This record gives sequence, C-alpha cells and structure tokens, in this order.
Amino acid sequence: MSANLESIFKVINYPIFHIGDTAVTIGGVGVGIIIFIGALIVSSITQKIISIRLKKRRRKVSSSVIYSLNRIVHYTFVVLGVFLAAQCVGLNFSTLAVTFGFLSVGIGFGLQNVTSNFISGLILLFERPVGVGDLIKHGDSIAEVKSINMRSTSIRTFDNVTVIVPNSKFIENDVLNWSIEDPRIRIHCPVGVAYGSDVELVRQTLLDVAEANPDVLNDPKPEVRFLEFGDSSLNFDLLVWTGTPEKQRILRSDINFKIDAAFREKDIRIPFPQRDLHLQMTPAIEVLQPKSSKE
Repeated sequence: MSANLESIFKVINYPIFHIGDTAVTIGGVGVGIIIFIGALIVSSITQKIISIRLKKRRRKVSSSVIYSLNRIVHYTFVVLGVFLAAQCVGLNFSTLAVTFGFLSVGIGFGLQNVTSNFISGLILLFERPVGVGDLIKHGDSIAEVKSINMRSTSIRTFDNVTVIVPNSKFIENDVLNWSIEDPRIRIHCPVGVAYGSDVELVRQTLLDVAEANPDVLNDPKPEVRFLEFGDSSLNFDLLVWTGTPEKQRILRSDINFKIDAAFREKDIRIPFPQRDLHLQMTPAIEVLQPKSSKE
C-alpha cells in the first residue's frame, strides 16, 4: 500500500517542465485548475446574490448598474483565481514578472488593439457611458446594447442583427445614447403644403394628429413651426416628444400616415416639385447671301 502511495506521489510531483528554476508538476497544475474553477463558481454565486439583493431593494437599481457590478466581480475573481492558481503551480513573483515581461513585448508588437479594447471595457463598466439595455445609434441603425465583454460589446439592431463592436469605439468616438439620463426624445416630422393653403388650418390639423397619438407625450406639448417659403411649398415641421425612443421610426411613420389622411379630409394639398420654364424667342436674323460680282 505504501509503495502505491509512494508511486502516486512520485507521479503527482513529477516535473512536467521548468520555468527558470521552478519545476511545474502535475499535482501543482491539477490544484491550480481546481482553484481556478472554484474561483469561477464563487464568482457565479456572488453575482447571483448581488443581483437578487439589488432587485429586492426599495429603491430600484437599473439593470445596467447590476450588470456592471457583476462584470467587475467576475473579473476580480478571475484575476484572483489566476494568481492563486499560479502560486499553486509554482510560479512566484519573479517568474510572473519574467512572464509578463515577455507578454509586454508581445503587446508592443501586435496586441495594442486588444489591450486598448480591454481597458476601454473596464472604463465602460466603471464610468457607464453605455450600459446594457441602452438604446444607441450605430451608423444609420438604432440598436440595443446586449452585453459588454472584455474585448467587445454586443449590440442588436431592430432588424434582429447582432453587431460586435470593439470597446474602444465607444471611448474614442461620439456615441448617441437615448437611454442615458432622460429617455425622452423629440421627433421631427417635416411636411410641405401648397401655396395658398390656410396656414392656421394646417397648424391645427398637425397638432390634432399629434395629440391623438398615444405614444406622443403631452408634456412637453407638440409644436408646429413654419419653417420657410420653399420653391414649391410652404414648409412646416411638426415636433413631438416621446418617452419610448425605440419606437421613434414607427411613431414617425404613423404620424405621416395620419397627416396624409387628415390633409385629404380637409382638402389641404401637398404639392409636388414644380418648375416654371420661360422660353424667350429671339427675332429671326436675315441671312444675306453675298451677291456674285458681275464680270
């Protein structure tokens, strides 16, 4: 029995390879893996406890704050697990310093973007200029932030397309966020009417259309502005406020449908572009042929 135990201990303590003067054994690697997995399990349990307790508070905490806290807790346990696992494997501080020295060389040659995105991800979690569930503008699309990871952020457009965006894009570029602070936004609905139309009737019709829509807020109130005397029309702009920015395109479409129907009912004409062409005729020019000279 003792011989078997001795052989097992020999296998466990058998050095696989050496890092400097440090021998990495099978047993050390196994213990390191167990500690790292344990750190992940503790991280998962801690995140669940934080989520449950914050959701039960009287003063509600936004889901983006809970997500940021959970991510920070997860990264903390991952770093702690890696550090303890390295110690169990046999890597001391000096060995880790050498390892990080080699990594820094690699970072200098080709991992600048990865490092930049990782630091940007930490900034997003701590500063929270963009949070999970926020509605942002990405290019010409409106998208919802689904997750913020170590290197990239996942967003989903209203066409149900998931886009992976590097974290540094949210730090270095301008970001249009409709969910931060006040979610209310103002929508512009421009429309032109024919010259000679009753402008007061146009104004009241546009206000009636806006007030009849349930997604339009009463405070601030809808507003109609007379923009200009255009080339072919009198141009107005209906401004409405909504508290559901994710519906802004649907709301604008609904309002345009209602405006068209209301204008038809009240005989308000929407003109098409017109151009007047003036032709100026010049008097005929008599062309005199030179007479042939007589001999």
